[in-house]
Amino acid sequence: MARSMTAFARAEANNISWEIRSVNQRYLDVTFRMPDAYRVLEIQLKNSLRQQLHRGKLDCALRISQENTQTSLAINKELVDSLTDAASKIDALTGNESRIDALELLRWPGAILDDSVDCETERATIIEAFGDVVNSLVEMRQREGDELKNIVLAKLGELAVIVNQVRLEAPTIAEHQRNKIQNRLLQIKVEVDESRLEQELVYLAQKSDIVEELDRLDTHMEEVRNTLSQAGPIGRRLDFLMQELNREANTLSSKATAANTSLQTVDLKVVIEQMREQIQNLE
Repeated sequence: MARSMTAFARAEANNISWEIRSVNQRYLDVTFRMPDAYRVLEIQLKNSLRQQLHRGKLDCALRISQENTQTSLAINKELVDSLTDAASKIDALTGNESRIDALELLRWPGAILDDSVDCETERATIIEAFGDVVNSLVEMRQREGDELKNIVLAKLGELAVIVNQVRLEAPTIAEHQRNKIQNRLLQIKVEVDESRLEQELVYLAQKSDIVEELDRLDTHMEEVRNTLSQAGPIGRRLDFLMQELNREANTLSSKATAANTSLQTVDLKVVIEQMREQIQNLE
């Protein structure tokens, strides 16, 4: 499945918003930016993310608007009354009159009520909104991946045209090289052993034979097409195939004995590099 690693998605729910930015990366690298109060959810969110994505550098940002949240504090009146009554009893025992600091009372554990129901609801909303934004991100990566797939397939077509041209010219190149050597020998008027000359010409023809490289190029191109249709992450396999295509193109270039073939191998390398640049963005 061809999915791009470059994408952006945003999702909102009530006063909660998620944003995820994704760029290409060799492995899956996830960074969360969220208020400290919700850091406890990070592991759960990261695990859910790993179930859908396998590569890419992701920046996940959680923002919570305070517009609709309650700003007043809920005081535990019973606890505060008990603390005040206890302070009064101590004053009566010691004979001293102490002044109770309201800030100290607020710091007392349990003096401020925590609405656990609202907190759980908000966390559930955060998790649900995160699932929505991840789904949106996956959809965008899929759309971008389809575009990249079409580009790679088009480049494969260009590559196939060049390979076919070289294949058609290969017999002519070998014959041209043979005639060139024989004409050169006639020009310098040197007597040679015909059987030895024939052996050397055969050896030279074998050394400069490019059919094997052309066949391997065809095989690698077909494997690229098959890989583009497979399910799951395919970026690393395609990157390996680009290395193999480039290796065959280099070998072909070293065996080239005609100027036209040398130019064609340069074109091969250019198209392979263009494909590699696109494939680096695939998951």
